[in-house]
Amino acid sequence: MTHSIVLPRLIRTGSGALGQLPDVLTACGVKRPLIVTDATMVALGYLVRLAQGLAQAGIKFGLFDATEPEPTETSVLVAEAILRAGLDGQAFDGLVALGGGSAIDTAKALAVLGPHGGRMRDYKVPRIVDEPALPVIAIPTTAGTGSEATRVTVITDPDNDEKMLCMGLAFMPVAAILDPDLTLSLPPRVTADTGIDALTHAIEAYVSRKASPFSDQQALAAMRLIAPNLRRAFHDGEDRQAREALLIGACFGGIAFSNASVALVHGMSRPIGAFFHVPHGLSNAMLLPAVTAWSIPSATRRYADCARAMGVVGDGVSDEIANTALLDELRALNAELGVPTPAGFGIQPERWQQLRPLMAEQALASGSPGNNPRIPTHDEIIALYDEVWG
Repeated sequence: MTHSIVLPRLIRTGSGALGQLPDVLTACGVKRPLIVTDATMVALGYLVRLAQGLAQAGIKFGLFDATEPEPTETSVLVAEAILRAGLDGQAFDGLVALGGGSAIDTAKALAVLGPHGGRMRDYKVPRIVDEPALPVIAIPTTAGTGSEATRVTVITDPDNDEKMLCMGLAFMPVAAILDPDLTLSLPPRVTADTGIDALTHAIEAYVSRKASPFSDQQALAAMRLIAPNLRRAFHDGEDRQAREALLIGACFGGIAFSNASVALVHGMSRPIGAFFHVPHGLSNAMLLPAVTAWSIPSATRRYADCARAMGVVGDGVSDEIANTALLDELRALNAELGVPTPAGFGIQPERWQQLRPLMAEQALASGSPGNNPRIPTHDEIIALYDEVWG
């Protein structure tokens, strides 16, 4: 089997790295960027800091600051109109995404829609989008999605609430700036949800049927950074060491799953987010213990390696004991970080029951369950939805 490894061309890391954006734009050949961000980044003053740096460097830019959480095509099309209008009579030649996964996913969508047009449904899996796209410089302000280093974007279709998974080289950012200072303002709930999302990326990439020696090393490194630091950052948001570890770990996790794919947790998670507006990382967390327990018999050694990388057990412990400890840790992590069940989140039981078959259908259609070590049927996915209901 051959593997294709894809990475951003340039990654800048460290406290204060945001100030290097003008240099990164120059290195990427971008002279007229469109900034894609959201109201929170404006309120926190991050956009002002970014704008001041660009102004000092003499770089003019456009702005779209209305990115939605869990973005739909509706908001993407509003941003596309701004992109097409250009700046001072000239076209934008790149995008800067400042924010969480939603801002980065929106910028990636624009990078393809700008030069190629159409609707996002034209680009969803199984199509692989490798056409040239506008360059994206991603500046994540959460430590979770790893979207700054993935060839994936997820945009919700407003017509049917489907979270459309879009993949290909066109969606890979050309550069990323990882500044842990931008994550210090994250509230505990967002820290928890994005952190478990990153941990899920790493675990699923490691057990994926598409895993490679390259993705394995990125996934294991991600687990080693995320597992011991997630609780620390959740309880103390000013813990700079933990914040930086989570941000780099999330990037490693993004690299891992971008090159090995995610699996059943993500396949089942997307419909929960689309139909019930559960934040993506939180829906992953709801599913992770149950799906892991169901999958372990088909990859006992791989899941045991995850437990060892996370520091749950030592190297000399048997796979059986390691896997038991892994499940205990995932359940304990959810409990400590306040992860609710779908029922606890407030989802109406009648609607959950009604939508289970459609959610299972959409999960399978995404292709992600086919990467799982144990591949589920439609009915088995429904049974797992029943198990996690709470």
